[in-house]
Amino acid sequence: MKTHEREQALVLRAKGQSVVEIARTLGVAKSTASAWVRDVRLTEEQCAELLRRSVMYEGRWKGAAANAEKARARRREYQLEGAERAMAASPRYVAGCMLFWAEGDKCRHSVRLSNSDPELLAFFVDFLRHEFGVSSQQLAVSCNLFADHLERREEIERFWLDTLGLPPSSLRKSIVNTYSKYSQKKRKNRLPYGTCRVAVHDTRIAQTIYGSIQRLAGFQRDEWLDLR
Repeated sequence: MKTHEREQALVLRAKGQSVVEIARTLGVAKSTASAWVRDVRLTEEQCAELLRRSVMYEGRWKGAAANAEKARARRREYQLEGAERAMAASPRYVAGCMLFWAEGDKCRHSVRLSNSDPELLAFFVDFLRHEFGVSSQQLAVSCNLFADHLERREEIERFWLDTLGLPPSSLRKSIVNTYSKYSQKKRKNRLPYGTCRVAVHDTRIAQTIYGSIQRLAGFQRDEWLDLR
């Protein structure tokens, strides 16, 4: 059974490949590969090479882990900055943070908020501009539309850009959802401009807002440091 794969494993082992590499190449379990090649004796040079590669891999893993911990520490610093900022925040700043807490898409490196209310999104864009100095070039806008919006897609996209005071370069590709046979009659014309998502990709802004929310609301949520 699997005679061909076993013969391949013996050839690969004789060339100095590790058990893990052989298992990955042949698509078998590590224990299976190990059993197949256990009687193959490696030369001193091959053993030394496997050891060298193992040390290099371990070093890369440790380096990646150290970098991840440094990045997490920076995110914590940003949250502390946000907590301090919340102590003397303007009403607009408090409102923007609470709005994001309620409606925002929580992730580690970005601030994203979707809604169908033009005034709500305009306020949030104003919040990002005035409280964090976000430029129009940093903001990305995308529309979520339904089938009955197709003929008006350009009109709707222009509506959102004008409402938010953004240039065409801020617009990303719109998503068009088709109606199911169960909702086709119920949802038509309910949202004349669909929904719009505003996004800015900036770890510091995202984590500062998280820190401010926690200070304003009086709780601590460490998992916000590790959001995806």
